[in-house]
Amino acid sequence: MRERVLLAARGFLGTPYRHQGSRRGVGCDCLGLVRGVWRELHGAEPEEPGPYAPDWAERGGPERLLAAAARHLQPLPIAARQPGDVLVFRWRSGAVAKHCGILDEGERLIHAYEGMAVLSSPLVPAWTRRIAGVFRFPER
Repeated sequence: MRERVLLAARGFLGTPYRHQGSRRGVGCDCLGLVRGVWRELHGAEPEEPGPYAPDWAERGGPERLLAAAARHLQPLPIAARQPGDVLVFRWRSGAVAKHCGILDEGERLIHAYEGMAVLSSPLVPAWTRRIAGVFRFPER
């Protein structure tokens, strides 16, 4: 499964950033990348995220991203992460987790963020310290 996840995620490399998008080659945001990979692996998504503003997590509130990941993906200890796993990030202590990506080989992260296309960037210590959750795609 991990190889299939990586193949699908790498297919999104170069896809332009588009808020709430989830289509390879057309546009996606960080959640859209994970949603698009899900569709390539399993077909229909288990739930729609509903509309969300670009600054949805800035106002605080519930842990929507972590909760959704826990509903549909297998939670893992942070130290157990492997290429193909979904990483969810919290930018500061007490803040809502609001970014996600897929761990690539060589401690790299495939992700999308505003102003950039989907890319694979190094998972540097500053990012590693901000991991709020690790999840694995289910076998189906």
